[in-house]
Amino acid sequence: MPFRSLGLEDRILKAIQEAGYTEPTPIQTAAIPEVLAGRDVIGIAQTGTGKTAAFVLPILTHLVRQTRENQRPGTRALIIAPTRELVVQIEENVRDYARHLPLRMATVYGGVSERPQIQALRSGVELVVATPGRLIDLMEQRQTNFAGVEFLVLDEADRMLDMGFLPPIRQIVRALPAKRQTLLFSASLSREIEALTHEFQRSPKVIEIGRRANPAETVTQLVYEVRPHLKPALLQHLLADEELDTVLVFTRTKHGADRLARRLESSGIKTGTIHSNRSQSQRLRALKDFKSGAVRVLVATDVAARGIDVDGISHVVNYDFPMHSEDYVHRIGRTGRAHAVGDAISFVTPEDQGPLRSLERFIGRGIVRKRAEGFDYNAAAPPREERGGEQRPRLPNDVRRGPAPRREDFRGAGQRRAGRRRSR
Repeated sequence: MPFRSLGLEDRILKAIQEAGYTEPTPIQTAAIPEVLAGRDVIGIAQTGTGKTAAFVLPILTHLVRQTRENQRPGTRALIIAPTRELVVQIEENVRDYARHLPLRMATVYGGVSERPQIQALRSGVELVVATPGRLIDLMEQRQTNFAGVEFLVLDEADRMLDMGFLPPIRQIVRALPAKRQTLLFSASLSREIEALTHEFQRSPKVIEIGRRANPAETVTQLVYEVRPHLKPALLQHLLADEELDTVLVFTRTKHGADRLARRLESSGIKTGTIHSNRSQSQRLRALKDFKSGAVRVLVATDVAARGIDVDGISHVVNYDFPMHSEDYVHRIGRTGRAHAVGDAISFVTPEDQGPLRSLERFIGRGIVRKRAEGFDYNAAAPPREERGGEQRPRLPNDVRRGPAPRREDFRGAGQRRAGRRRSR
């Protein structure tokens, strides 16, 4: 089915063609007509299936076809997303699709100065893309005008709930007109999401594409079982293969990300990092360099799992295996997006075997185990300061190596406690 058959505006169709899109994805095919028909929609599809275009394209078509003569002044469409990176990515997509339209838009997110955002809102914009926290700040300063909002989009709704954004979302919704279209998009349909739909939507059309627990079928998934101290060396060994040309690596903590990035850089591998300790300008620079190919590897924490949309990511590496199966699905969804293919590699230590078994039950299949050819799996552990990855904290030497307590030590302690109780 071509895009033209979905009822989109001609100038938008021209922009889609210029962007290189030839046919809509299943979520776009199912959702766009429903949104154009004026219905509330719940869109459930895994990461990388084109959910952003599924709501942006019909909203733009509506905005350009409906004149402002009978419209109230102010913002007409409000898109809420959980992270700065996702807001920026949505903005880029909107500008691509609206390149031939006289659309005025603004982005609102933290980590940067409020002043340009306030100026943009005051100038009168039709579409706003925002994170909940900064948007609430500007609403409380009376810098927004949402009296004429016709569309509310909650993107990555499951992630926003995980991040504790339900109270600010409720506050935002209370400031919007009751008569509006509300579109909710998510990678999963949990009980919490269902409760949210009853609260914010009216008889929504539920569109669920594929099994929500399964990662994209275009992603090849592999597990490398390895001892913790060998993970840095194994990653460098794998990166010697030039086929790993655009690699997104996930670590558990920001300190682990910095440590691993320094090691890769010192070995001559161009590397960027994204995590919550990086300023917004640093995060945007890292993403830009990754997209342009200036850096080959981007090391990130889960803050980036839903905010990175980079064409051509060849591999996702779970350097630190995720504790939750949903996080695994979101991480590997950064590759194999839309109709592309990609590989997901997970390093699994002995301590990760439990979460790995839980993941395989969650996705309904086993993941292939593989060993790296030519890699020394028997190498001794290096000095502690050279180790990568996340290690469990170790007890001080005097505690770890001290003599085992004697049974009579515990008996004496119990008798002493009993004696104290009797003497009270």
